[in-house]
Amino acid sequence: MAMIFMRTPKTTTYLTAFAITALVFATAFYISNYFNSKRVVNVRTTQDQIAIDILSLETQFDLLAEHSCKDIAENSVLSRELQPLGERLSYLENNRGANDEELLRLKRYYSLLEIKDILLIQKVAAKCKLKPVVILYFYSNTGDCKDCERQGYVLTALAEKYPTLRVYSFDYNLDLSALKTLTAIHDLDGELPALVIQGTPYYGFKSIEDMEKIAPALKKLPSSTSTKEKQ
Repeated sequence: MAMIFMRTPKTTTYLTAFAITALVFATAFYISNYFNSKRVVNVRTTQDQIAIDILSLETQFDLLAEHSCKDIAENSVLSRELQPLGERLSYLENNRGANDEELLRLKRYYSLLEIKDILLIQKVAAKCKLKPVVILYFYSNTGDCKDCERQGYVLTALAEKYPTLRVYSFDYNLDLSALKTLTAIHDLDGELPALVIQGTPYYGFKSIEDMEKIAPALKKLPSSTSTKEKQ
């Protein structure tokens, strides 16, 4: 009977394979840690910038409240500055998750700034006989609102079309007493997305055309197209 001899792998072969495998895992671990560290740095930088922006906006509240009607009508840029702040918060939300405690703290602070801006523009409108067009947008990012993201894109496009339009976005589920008071004032029932246009609540997705029909005053606002034509 022929004998079949099995060749035993040498110890050096095992060691070489182990070393290569360990090197591959170590390299992957290093690269992963490197990019995670870069993300953390980017998030912290954004977070610091948000804190500075919030302080700046609070200072502007005080300054604008003391201005004359002429100054306020020409220099009321607070809402336009709130928009990029909201975009930074969205970036932070994408990087840290919707339930991150630090993010929620910043969102509560940002929502308070928005509410303060609403109150400021109401006082200015009454004092200076202005007629701003205001839209309040209530959304949820917990997966229970299929049209909220799409509605957000529409509102962004609408704000770009009408630069003087004031759009305020609120996370409906945010734990903030002032926000709960705001939703109670407008009798919102929890159906999302919800829009409060010129003080009247509307539910469900609304296109730009829908909102222009609901609020004819929108078409009276200067549009970005007409502004470019004048330039």
